[in-house]
Amino acid sequence: VQLQASGGGLVQPGNSLRLSCEVAGRALSTLDVGWFRQGPGKEREFVAAFRRNGATYYKDSMKGRLTVARDNAKNTVYLQMNNLRPEDTAVYYCAAAGRGLIVSTLRNGDYYDYWGQGTQVTVSS
Repeated sequence: VQLQASGGGLVQPGNSLRLSCEVAGRALSTLDVGWFRQGPGKEREFVAAFRRNGATYYKDSMKGRLTVARDNAKNTVYLQMNNLRPEDTAVYYCAAAGRGLIVSTLRNGDYYDYWGQGTQVTVSS
């Protein structure tokens, strides 16, 4: 299974970005997909997840600014981020788990089997 994250870039505060995670080698309907980020000097943290059953989960402090969606035909998961802030600056990674994750584990990157290469998001004026 291979994941390709894209869509990052430099944006001004208040603007939006849509990140894409294209998955090859396995159907999305058999995977739980998560988005994580790592800012400069910070630990990796959970951002959002789209479980194989269609349930979505978000980082509590970012709820209302995020939407995660899946396109089965394109085998791609999207992360829409609105009203971006400088503190959202980070490398964003998508990851996938082949085994079904339970709610208590989907926010932990250690439970994911496959990782993409990351895409840089920089929010600055």
